[in-house]
Amino acid sequence: MDATTNSLNWFEIPAADINRAKTFYETIFGFTMDTQEMMGMKMAFFPSEPGNGKASGGLCESPYHKPSQDGSIIYLNANPNLDTVIEKIEGAGGHIAMPKMKISDEIGYMAFFIDSEGNRVALHSQE
Repeated sequence: MDATTNSLNWFEIPAADINRAKTFYETIFGFTMDTQEMMGMKMAFFPSEPGNGKASGGLCESPYHKPSQDGSIIYLNANPNLDTVIEKIEGAGGHIAMPKMKISDEIGYMAFFIDSEGNRVALHSQE
């Protein structure tokens, strides 16, 4: 990552009930969220325009997503390959919370880690 790339890549807000959460966000913002299930996760997406270079995100219901006041999951850009960043996490004082997982061919890969301060943070890359 350098100064010419977005440091924020994607965000997810955990949901215990995806339909209730979707209704809440649609109601307070006045938009419609598309839904999809992938990798055992139920998701509702905030409106976005693919390819515009702006970060977007959604709501997510899965065993890995637990609503809490501890914060939303922020995905940091680990392009071109997630492994390059993952290999450095434990040596820097963190640990892997969810190993690298393939989202899809088009979207790429993700992983969760706990940073040196105890924060849960995520990574995303195409490879």
